[in-house]
Parts: sequence; C-alpha cells; structure tokens
Amino acid sequence: MNSSFALSSATFIYALTSVFYIGSFAFKKNILARAGFWVLLAGLIFNTAGIILRWVESYQMGYGHAPFSNMYESLVFFSWTVAVLYLFVELKYQESIIGVFVSPLVFLAIAYASFDPSVSSKISPLIPALKSNWLIAHVITCFLGYAGFAVAFGFSIIYFVKPRNPAPGSISSRLPAWDIIDELTYQMVVFGFLFLTIGIITGAVWANSAWGKYWSWDPKETWSLITWFVYAIFMHLRLMRGWHGKNLALVSIAGFLAVLFTYFGVNYLLSGLHSYG
Repeated sequence: MNSSFALSSATFIYALTSVFYIGSFAFKKNILARAGFWVLLAGLIFNTAGIILRWVESYQMGYGHAPFSNMYESLVFFSWTVAVLYLFVELKYQESIIGVFVSPLVFLAIAYASFDPSVSSKISPLIPALKSNWLIAHVITCFLGYAGFAVAFGFSIIYFVKPRNPAPGSISSRLPAWDIIDELTYQMVVFGFLFLTIGIITGAVWANSAWGKYWSWDPKETWSLITWFVYAIFMHLRLMRGWHGKNLALVSIAGFLAVLFTYFGVNYLLSGLHSYG
C-alpha cells in the first residue's frame, strides 16, 4: 500500500461517514450514527497511514521532510485533525447526532485535495524557506487550531437548524440541548484559540530565522492576526458580556470564514511570502 491508495481510500470512507451521519439524522436511526462513528474511525486509520507513508516516501525520494509543505498535504492533515478532534468530542459527550454537521467538513477538505486539478499531490523538495525545524511545530499547532474552529463552526450551524421549541419526535428534537451546544462551541473555540496562538508564535520565530524578522505583514500573517482577533472577540463576548446562543454562533461562523480566507483566499487572491502554501 502506498500513500496515494491510503489517502484515496480515506476520501471515499469519509464520504461514506457523511452518508451514515446524515442518514441517521434524516431517518432517525441511531444505528446509522453509530456506524458513522466506526466508519469515521476507519477513515482516520487510512488517513493516518497515508500521512505516514507519504512521509516515508519523501525520504525514499531523497527529499526527507514532513508531509506539511503544500496545499494538498495541508488539506490531508486538516481532515485528520478535524476527524481526531470530533471523535474525541463524540466519545466524551455521547452526542453522535452532531456528526452530521462535522463529518462533511472532514470529507470536503480531503476531497478538495484529491479531486481539484489545481491542487498538486506531487511530493516535491522543500523550498529554502521551509527547511526549518519549526515546520512541524508551526503546521501542527495551526491546524489543530483550525480543527477546533471547524468543529465549533459545525456546532454553530445547529443554532440555525434546530427550532427553539422542536416538536416531540421530530428530527430537530434529536439534536443536543441548547446548553450543550453552547458549551461545546465555546470549548472548541478555546481549544482552537490556544493552538492558533501557539501557531502564530512559532510562525513568528520561524519567520525570524528564515527572513530575519518576526513579522512582515505578509497577507497570510495579517489574516491570521485578523482571525485571532475575531476569536478573541468571541471569548470576550462570552466571558465578559455573557453572550450565548445565535449571536455568539454568528461570531463563530464569522471566525471560520476568516479561517477559510486565511487558508484559501490568501493563496489564490493575494501574493506574499506564504504563496507557496
């Protein structure tokens, strides 16, 4: 088995995961949600194998670097982080129905990497700026942060799907209580904010070693800071102003849109030191 086969398998397994979770929600069958959990775990195993094999293959090709250096590899790792974080949440809270709002994110990220012709899956040597021991620390912490924000985004969507007083026995009535959704969203934002902060710090140290300065107001650096401020506002509104519910969910959604622009928009619309990403 090579990395291409493992990651292609993970893509189709994650698609099946989304089918199970969405089916459990649509047809009110808990057994489908339980199946979705195990299928998601199987997809994670293939995803993990693909990352490890790709790492080994880079050494076999003489490049020898962690598979975090381009858009394809970052999308694969993003799917991995979201899947790991979601599985932890489901195990802890036993709320399998919320998988319907998160599993599509896992699938869409890796599917975009696999099927978009503009995203190259070729293993290439690192450009000089990426040849640093800070690469792994920076990428892992940033994408753990992005994963937390992605899961929080999925939970925030529930506010706009579940009615305030759902009819007994309806699909909406199977969703978690409002206080659980609110707490899960907050915890995921805190998790993401912590790791994004560490990611920005490690990135600044890396930038100093690569380009001789900690901060250059590069478009990706600027948008990372904007994203950081959006989630800082989220935490301020929650802790200091007592915000809950839909209003706070809107801030979470706005924050994830900032994440998406930092991740995709900067690469495709703006040029800068991070354009290689």
